[in-house]
Amino acid sequence: MSADTKPELDEIAIYVQKARNAQQQIADYTQDQVDELVTAICWAIVRQDRAEELAKLAVDEGGFGNYADKVSKIRNRCMGTLRDMQTVKTVGIVEEIPEKGLVKIAKPVGVVAALIPTTGPDATPPLKTLLALKGRNAIIVAAHPRTQLTTELTVKYMREACEQVGAPADLVQIIEKPSLPKTQKLMQQADLIVATGGAAMVKAAYSSGTPAYGVGVGNSVHVIDETADLDDAANTIVTAKKFDYATSCLADNSVVAHESIYGDLSERLQQLGAYLCSADEKDQLQRLMWPTPENHIPNVDVIAKSPAHIAKLAGFNVPEDCSCLVVEENGVGPEHPFSGEKLSPVLSLYRYAGGINDAINQVNAITDYQGHGHTCGIHTLSDDHALALAMQTKTGRVMVNQSLNEGAGSPRNGLPYTLSLSCGTWGGNITTENVNARHMINLTWVSRPIQPRPIDEKNLFESHWQKYSR
Repeated sequence: MSADTKPELDEIAIYVQKARNAQQQIADYTQDQVDELVTAICWAIVRQDRAEELAKLAVDEGGFGNYADKVSKIRNRCMGTLRDMQTVKTVGIVEEIPEKGLVKIAKPVGVVAALIPTTGPDATPPLKTLLALKGRNAIIVAAHPRTQLTTELTVKYMREACEQVGAPADLVQIIEKPSLPKTQKLMQQADLIVATGGAAMVKAAYSSGTPAYGVGVGNSVHVIDETADLDDAANTIVTAKKFDYATSCLADNSVVAHESIYGDLSERLQQLGAYLCSADEKDQLQRLMWPTPENHIPNVDVIAKSPAHIAKLAGFNVPEDCSCLVVEENGVGPEHPFSGEKLSPVLSLYRYAGGINDAINQVNAITDYQGHGHTCGIHTLSDDHALALAMQTKTGRVMVNQSLNEGAGSPRNGLPYTLSLSCGTWGGNITTENVNARHMINLTWVSRPIQPRPIDEKNLFESHWQKYSR
């Protein structure tokens, strides 16, 4: 170990010890005290002046997305999370099942390490902090160096909120002068990691030896079948693509439309400001977005930038109020990079013929390339089509007649609000759920004796014996 590295590692040990000391001070908090704490944390961030300040700093510092949408994201994500948690018990006895003689008691998981992506330095830290503190945990934030100042300010406001309600500020900390060795050491010393960001970050979290919740690669696919309300479908697609310039991993990356409505859908998208690229413009865009073909991650110069900015870099012009760039596509895989995650307001448009199974095959081909386990959606009037898509795809969320961005929670669905969208074993994660407050507690199961329930061998095996003999 070099002399330069050891102080960094000692620094992390100090952060962790401070976190454990702070957590011990709230070990006996009641549910009401916990709820008062998280309410203070949330208000400290969602106040209009604070949300605007953080949004502006995030865009100015990182260069991703736009001010207005970031304000909306900060407020909606945090307030939605707080509302979700209001009825969630995380202290003491949280569930009783008398007929089984079971009682469940919630306990903290410990010190949470929160890995923050450069595209979410403003909303992601408070959301993870709300979840962690709801379980009486402490949290240490590892920001992306590119957007350290934004995350530092966010943490500053949350520390002040802790003190406002009499809780220790060190329940929420941030690593100063972040570095890869520091983040690695934090992951090793924490009790739980919540990693949001690129595949390399998530892989590092899972390889650290510490339990971790991670996310998978995005690349959401939206099916529009022959029965769909095309006005609603087009509106939800464009809404998702233009919101914060598609920083969300949920925003539609590809649309798979039935051939009978393909042209009508394309027209409606264009009426909403989408620009349909010509074949030459598609080639120009591809060269810009993937200058090194073997690298399947888009050029950082286009990530979460406006369509007009991206088009200009590619060598053609679109109106300044363009909502998204649309390319027609029919292939999948490395030779067709538009079939992957684009992290920008660029949308691939596919057509399919035949029945719903043809659409499902196309969705599976796309997500087999990128996006396993994440999210797909469908606009349809057929419950059978929606169920078929859900049954036959490897996706954690199937959004029916909604914007795909609503997969992170919405006033009009029952999904938990989150910014950590896990993708199950398909995407290299441990769960397919939206990571929420229930993931931030340990449960002790208390078991008491009940009326015996004898195991009946005959009842278990009689049908098997009849068919195959004993």
